[in-house]
Amino acid sequence: MLHTPRGGAGNGTAAAGRRLMSIGSVLNVLREEFPEVTISKIRFLESEGLVEPQRTPSGYRKFTPEDVERLGYVLRMQRDHYLPLKVIREQLDAAERGEPVPPPSVGPQRESGDGEQPDGTEERTVARVGRAALLAAVEADEAQLEEWESYGLISPFDDGSYDAEAITVAALVVELGRFGIEPRHLRAMKAAADREAALVDQVVAPLRRHRNPQTRAHAEARAQELAGLTGKLHAALVHGALGVRPR
Repeated sequence: MLHTPRGGAGNGTAAAGRRLMSIGSVLNVLREEFPEVTISKIRFLESEGLVEPQRTPSGYRKFTPEDVERLGYVLRMQRDHYLPLKVIREQLDAAERGEPVPPPSVGPQRESGDGEQPDGTEERTVARVGRAALLAAVEADEAQLEEWESYGLISPFDDGSYDAEAITVAALVVELGRFGIEPRHLRAMKAAADREAALVDQVVAPLRRHRNPQTRAHAEARAQELAGLTGKLHAALVHGALGVRPR
């Protein structure tokens, strides 16, 4: 059963005796399970109403353990089930009302109009964000976003929105920029990522084309697993080439 009380600004008195955490501490906790999460992603989820941390008189965010649990749930539902934020928010609201929350189906699925799964390759159901929300989440401007797009680091959908994962990419590009690494320097990394994705897709493509919905769901789970392994291998190779130990 999901236990994710909001525990935010409206519960200051009740939370006074509990251990409150800074956003940096929350980031360290979440990164044990979600290595790619960033402070910008946490701020974005707050802006979307998924969590409501308390604020100190000076404006600093303070999170309760329940806030951290909610964030972990949101990130898990996005990573493992590709649920849109709207659906995740509805689940959390239902849990707060004491209503049962049905477990999500394994893997991303898209139903046809008659409620049955369509044959053939499915389009993943992904959380999307608008241009303004993306810029606000990473504190960037239009010129920066246009530069990222010109180098293929981030690409919008036909309707101009972005996959929520674009927030993670943009935040990392911003952080690398602080070290003098410009978007043009990242073209090789993007090309390598595309090759890795093509390799994973080659492995799971036969499963994705299967008529059985469970088999197609298994394909997405397998793709997630392979993506994680290739990412770890890439990181290990970079650490080895630099002669440094991973933190």
